[in-house]
Amino acid sequence: MPVIGTAGHVDHGKSTLVKRLTGREPDRWQEEQERGLTIDLGFAWMDLPGGTEVSFVDVPGHDRFIKNMLAGVEAIDVALFVVAADEGWMPQSEEHLAVLDLLEVDRSVVALTKIDRVEPDLVELATLEIEEHLEGTALEGAAIIPVSAHTGAGIETLVAALDELVAGLPRRDGTRPRLWIDRSFSISGAGTVVTGTLLDGGLSVGDELVTTPGATRIRVRALQSHEQERDTVEPGFRVAVNVTGIDRSQVRRGSMLGRPGQWAETSQFVGTIRAARYVDELTDRGAYHLHLGSGSWPVRIRRFGERLVRIDLEEAISVTMGDRFILRDSGRRLVVGGGRVLDPAPPRPSRFDEAWVDRLSAALDAGADERAQALLEFRGADSDTRLSAHTGGGSPVDAFGHGGISLSGRRRDEVGRRIRSAIEEYHGRHPLRPGIGVAELAESVGLAPGTVTALIATLDGVEVNGAFASSSAFSVSFSPEQRSVIDGVAQRLREAGTANVPRVSELGIDAKLLHAAIRAGDLIQVSADFVYLPSQIDELLAVIEGFEGPFGVSDFKDRAGLSRKYAVPFLEWADDTGRTVRTGDTRRKR
Repeated sequence: MPVIGTAGHVDHGKSTLVKRLTGREPDRWQEEQERGLTIDLGFAWMDLPGGTEVSFVDVPGHDRFIKNMLAGVEAIDVALFVVAADEGWMPQSEEHLAVLDLLEVDRSVVALTKIDRVEPDLVELATLEIEEHLEGTALEGAAIIPVSAHTGAGIETLVAALDELVAGLPRRDGTRPRLWIDRSFSISGAGTVVTGTLLDGGLSVGDELVTTPGATRIRVRALQSHEQERDTVEPGFRVAVNVTGIDRSQVRRGSMLGRPGQWAETSQFVGTIRAARYVDELTDRGAYHLHLGSGSWPVRIRRFGERLVRIDLEEAISVTMGDRFILRDSGRRLVVGGGRVLDPAPPRPSRFDEAWVDRLSAALDAGADERAQALLEFRGADSDTRLSAHTGGGSPVDAFGHGGISLSGRRRDEVGRRIRSAIEEYHGRHPLRPGIGVAELAESVGLAPGTVTALIATLDGVEVNGAFASSSAFSVSFSPEQRSVIDGVAQRLREAGTANVPRVSELGIDAKLLHAAIRAGDLIQVSADFVYLPSQIDELLAVIEGFEGPFGVSDFKDRAGLSRKYAVPFLEWADDTGRTVRTGDTRRKR
């Protein structure tokens, strides 16, 4: 359902005009109706001639209630800007225009109200004045329609203009329902009820939701929209949600409802920024409030160049890439700027440059998957869950994914180069070792070992063997001195024979060189104490092959001519390597 929001100076006839259009009184509070002044948000609805049902959000125009006004404009699709013919352009007219311009609300119509109170020539002058003020803003070129809510003059023309504006609106078809709460109260026998404009997805009775901040789980007990009980409410509708699992004191204006796992809270984000046209300079110093959704929060800002701002909040809220926001200087009581969220969880600010601002900005109005792709390309790597929470998108197309982590194509290539370089450097420093440990390699590139192993499987020239990563072309290369030591050990083993090989501690070989010789296949280790030549291993395995049935340790040592201290370690090695199968005290050849 399209949402039409009013804007304009106090007492210019916004609520009266909405009542004339819809037949419903948008002011909810007795004080508002008695004073003829909108203090808080008001709501009404109607069917346009083209058959489209629309909601109206009527906002206060008094400068004291600008916070309430900002709580209602985030969800609007079409602006109904109101200027009274008998007063003309006023201070809140300018500030409300700034808000709509900063939020880039480019579908709008201007109602020049109270024309029954002035002469026709003053209507013409007021029209020219409005056109001048709209120049250079998102509302430039909007139709200006003289109307009188009292006599009904121009109302049909205004309705036709609204009908035309909403007819071309794209359909809201998101899958992540989001409700910024603007009211919460309790009803006897029903419990907590919250209200707001539903965005980006539908809600149904029985749905499980969470509130943010705080991530309290709740359930939808009942739904009401436009004074009707409903089982399901589509995006764009004003809705009252009766929920269980939370007290009204735990939610307030600015809280948000969404589905579990679809949103992530942040206390810092980076976005584009643009100053209101009446502001000379927007600096880091100031008592700023962020207005996003229906909420308002004190923030600190830091500018990076002309277009970028980092916003730090005192409490975490749920934002997503593309969200629009307004900054208000509470000291000056003035809207001073606004923009859109680029990265809800930014890396170091130094990584932002103009090229990346352009790329991320270009993706803001694209599809959710395109936003996910752009944000991943900027971040380089991210969890799929967080990336989806920040964009609404799925796994990016141009990415390497493993274990719930995605790497952009750029980061994948960069990490691949770092892996190759680390492996080659390791081989240079440790020529006798089989390669760098995968865990050590993973830590050096900032990824999980499983992700590194999966990534290496896609790279040419490197491989993983067990717990080690190495170059595919790598082989242990011994110096003449090292080869001489290994040959000396082999000679001693040959001379001793299988029945009397020396213990490792008696061979006089460095442990690193021994392990390298074992990996190279020159020696085979059967236990911590004994190594054999490959030919000696073959000789002993041939003895095992000679047994037709089960055999014991004594049978083997007698046939092999070994003492028990050699026979037992060798048979245990044969068990471990699958040459034999042990059952109790006997073994069989496999």
